[in-house]
Amino acid sequence: MFLVFIYGKKVEVTVNDNNVEHALRILKKKMQREGIYKDMKIHRHFEKPSEKKARKQTESIRRFKKIMRRRQEKDGY
Repeated sequence: MFLVFIYGKKVEVTVNDNNVEHALRILKKKMQREGIYKDMKIHRHFEKPSEKKARKQTESIRRFKKIMRRRQEKDGY
């Protein structure tokens, strides 16, 4: 069993029949789903507070627009 802690997130993968390659594929998929790769990319270098604020604001706007698009498709107006 793999137990990985990256940036405060716990990812757990079990290894069956000593098939490590399969377990690594599953680990990579789980890390992708959890957003760990995105965190690793962000933490690769120092981010100034102003850049961090701008990034979070653009992410917020993107999420809001996505929610509004889905709501508009659901409601039909």
